[in-house]
Amino acid sequence: MEQVALGKSGLTVLRPAFGALPLQRMDRKGAVALLHAALDGGMNFFDTARAYSDSESKVGEAFAGMRGRVIIATKTRGDNRAMIEAHLAQSLAALKTDYLDLYQVHNVRDVPRPDDGTERWETLTELKRKGVIRAMGITSHSLETAKAAAQSGLYDTVQFPFSLLATEEEEDLIHICRQENVGFIAMKALAGGLITDIPAAFAYLQSFGNVVPIWGLQAEEELAQFLRLAAAPPALDAAMRQAVQAERKALGGRFCRGCGYCLPCPQDIYLPFIARMDRLLRRSPWRQYAEADWVEKMRAAKNCIHCGDCVSRCPYGLKTDELVADNVADYEKFMREHGLPDLL
Repeated sequence: MEQVALGKSGLTVLRPAFGALPLQRMDRKGAVALLHAALDGGMNFFDTARAYSDSESKVGEAFAGMRGRVIIATKTRGDNRAMIEAHLAQSLAALKTDYLDLYQVHNVRDVPRPDDGTERWETLTELKRKGVIRAMGITSHSLETAKAAAQSGLYDTVQFPFSLLATEEEEDLIHICRQENVGFIAMKALAGGLITDIPAAFAYLQSFGNVVPIWGLQAEEELAQFLRLAAAPPALDAAMRQAVQAERKALGGRFCRGCGYCLPCPQDIYLPFIARMDRLLRRSPWRQYAEADWVEKMRAAKNCIHCGDCVSRCPYGLKTDELVADNVADYEKFMREHGLPDLL
């Protein structure tokens, strides 16, 4: 596997890397087995978060006694010193370790800076000086925030959604990170599961020498596919570039990335999934969305009052309420076409 330096952090990781968010959907035995298989297959960088329910504890159980073989990153949503320190203690206990390789402030909308009144940056800096964390970073769905963090000189890494659907401005973030010697970690490399051409997605990200994608894995066959691609990386040739353009055309335009910035919804609408239901129906096994729990979620989406809360919070400038209405209509049409009328 290819070694990639995470900027000035001092960490050198192997790519592809393991995104541990999906582990929360697996039973403990299966999750531990998958993590062991990933390590045995050559992966050494594992990214999780305090917010991913029991993901940290599964990572901790899998790698207890072999800490020196893995590079572990996790995240905190703490917005002050006390919260960050409390989250850190919980993460260290769950991960069965006394230090973190990378600690990231999770899903920020502004760059934590010295003397901003929150003490987020000061807390991380002190933890790094004490050796409790080796490197510090931020994760964000805001392009402007990610760029500002990369250019601030305050952080070792930036984590941002990046896939073959990236715009020129998002690609520019990669170049900024290279210039500033900041490690770049790509989350949502399959756009929340909507990108189905895995070789094209893999080749596109591999074409950026400083990008470390964390692939969200929850099955042995998924892991095996990425290990095969790592062993024989596909070239981003003319045919592959054509495949990239086809995926961009199919998923482009008003595309919801599923980041969740739009939440909470005052009507309790499941916004990040319903706003992209049309693509989910056509790019994943659709019958799951005809089950009672999903029918109820889609029915609830009809209660949208167009208050504008979700629109004001979307970092991509989407009119989320309009997307929800369009996707409910598309859902009803799709189900009728498949012999399931009047679900809603």
